[in-house]
Amino acid sequence: MTQNIIEFDGLGVRFGRHEILRDLHGKLAGRAIGLLGPNGAGKTTLIHTIMGFHPPTNGTARVLGLDIRTENRRLKSRIGYMPERDAFVAGMTAVRLVRLMAELSGLGPRAALERAHEALYYVGLGEARYRKLESYSLGMKQMAKLAQAIVASPSLIILDEPTNGLDPPHRERMLRLIKEIKKDGDVRVILSSHLLRDVEEVCDEVMILKDGRIASTCDLEEERRANRKFIEIETSGNDESFGAALEEMGCEIAVLSRNRIKTVLPTGVEIRDLYEIAAQREIQIRRLDFKRNSLQDIFLKAMGASSGGL
Repeated sequence: MTQNIIEFDGLGVRFGRHEILRDLHGKLAGRAIGLLGPNGAGKTTLIHTIMGFHPPTNGTARVLGLDIRTENRRLKSRIGYMPERDAFVAGMTAVRLVRLMAELSGLGPRAALERAHEALYYVGLGEARYRKLESYSLGMKQMAKLAQAIVASPSLIILDEPTNGLDPPHRERMLRLIKEIKKDGDVRVILSSHLLRDVEEVCDEVMILKDGRIASTCDLEEERRANRKFIEIETSGNDESFGAALEEMGCEIAVLSRNRIKTVLPTGVEIRDLYEIAAQREIQIRRLDFKRNSLQDIFLKAMGASSGGL
């Protein structure tokens, strides 16, 4: 049985009069969970609450089966955290910083040093591990943050905007490393990002926050297996019988305007069938856009910005 990474039970967080997280409920069990939402949606507050930086105002959550209210110390010992912002100590070399993080996680000095070297070589900083962190480029600093997050072999790694500001080569390397970490049978990943493409590439489950609430959750693996076909059709001479005929074939439809319909084709229905129906009713299809469902569609729907009901 797959263990849930997170279970929310009415979780709420308030700062003064402001509710940041509001009555979160639900379960997420993917190997890699993407955390999405616009600025101010509560993503960072949720991460900090999981980490124990902010106490819940209402309810609770269980992460890796541990209650964030009553078992937070045990939970912290099983989490590796890569913050969005740099949090380096001035004058430190990379190997010293990563060794320190390993020791703070409970490893002895010798084991911590060995793990620090291994982690820095793994992320590609082996040759630069004795350099001071302030001399690193942005991409190197991000890799150093990843190294300190994984050095103690955590059960869960939380990555907050890991590709933020990276050039394409560094971004590709970061995503490749995250996917390798995800494949490890003992490690789970939570990836918070504003880049939908990164989440879609790495994650198999997504939670979308809006105004401090869960706007949507989505199993991306299930969406990929379903491989549903989304069609937007613009017609000339349209009448209601065209949409009705599509529904009779099992299509989900949303009428965008008098001459525009958005539909999802069920298994067994092909695009040529749409043209046959149109021809039978002497309706001209002027434009037909075909695409598979994407994370962008799911996100826009959750934000209430997509047209129609699909």
